[in-house]
This record gives sequence, structure tokens and C-alpha cells, in this order.
Amino acid sequence: MFNWINAAVTLQKFCQDNRFPFAFIGGVALQRWGEPRVTLDVDITLFTGFGNEERFIDALLKAFSPRIKDASQFALRQRVLLLQSVEGIGLDVALGAFPFEESVVSRASYAEYLPGIQLYTCSAEDLIVLKSFAGRPQDWIDVGRVIVRQSKSLDWDYILPHLKELAALKDSPELVDRLKKLRVDCED
Repeated sequence: MFNWINAAVTLQKFCQDNRFPFAFIGGVALQRWGEPRVTLDVDITLFTGFGNEERFIDALLKAFSPRIKDASQFALRQRVLLLQSVEGIGLDVALGAFPFEESVVSRASYAEYLPGIQLYTCSAEDLIVLKSFAGRPQDWIDVGRVIVRQSKSLDWDYILPHLKELAALKDSPELVDRLKKLRVDCED
């Protein structure tokens, strides 16, 4: 457990020192909002906008080791920079540019993970949108756990329109229906 926390703290400090707008997403945020589970990597959204990515990529590659050959070119094409911490923990840096990704970062807040260690994570609502959009089997399990744990405080008037907008980008409107069904199943 402590390896991913150390990696997250190091990545957070780097982003803060460089004034890079970011928020933890994925498994780190799930530890806060859902049912904790083993996470093998650390995911962040780093808001770079369009056209400024190389400045962020170059700085990150000076501080962290790449996990793949030509990591910079891969990041420019796929919008994710694959790094690793000194502990060998994977660091997946999503290069955000869309208004929703900017919102994810601006809506994030700190939560204490261990005494004296706070991490800046996305909101529960944004985590649900991101995981629903990804739509992998584990993501749907994670979404269900967030719904169960946070059911009384979730803002569905925020979640559903944002997921609908993102689902339209990949022509997958069924994601919204699946989330609505999961909500009913989890809140019963």
C-alpha cells in the first residue's frame, strides 16, 4: 500500500512545485470514494490544454522514468504519458484538454489518506463519469461501489449530462443507460 502512496505524494509534489493543474483519478480516487481495493498504478488528469503538451511532457520526463520507448511521441498521439516512480509504480498521466477535464481538476479536493498525507483527488461524481466512460468491467464494479458508498450525496444532475456528452464523443449512448440501471440496482 505504501508504495503507491509514496509514488502519488512524489507526483503530487512535482505537479504542485511546477504549478501544473492536476487531480488524481482512477484507483487513488477510488480509495477515497468507493470501496478500497488494491491499486497497482497512480492515475492523474493533468490539464495541458491543446498545443502545450510538450512543455508538460518534457518536464515530467526529466523527473520520472518512461515506461515505454518513445514515451513522448506516444503521449502526443494517445494523450497519456506512461511513467514510473522510483518504486516501480506505474504513473499514468492523462493529458487533459477538454472542458470536462478542466472541470475535473477544478472540482478536485484534498483528502487525508494517511496521517499527514493528503492527496488532491477528483470528486465522486467525476470519478463516476470517468469510469463509466472507460466502461471496462472493473470500472463498472468500481462505479457501483462508489454509488453504494456515496449514494446520499451524489449529484446526478451533474453526472448524467456530463456522461451523455462524453458518450456521444465515442458514439456510445448506451453508457448512460447502463449507469442509470446500475444506479437503480445499487440504491435499492
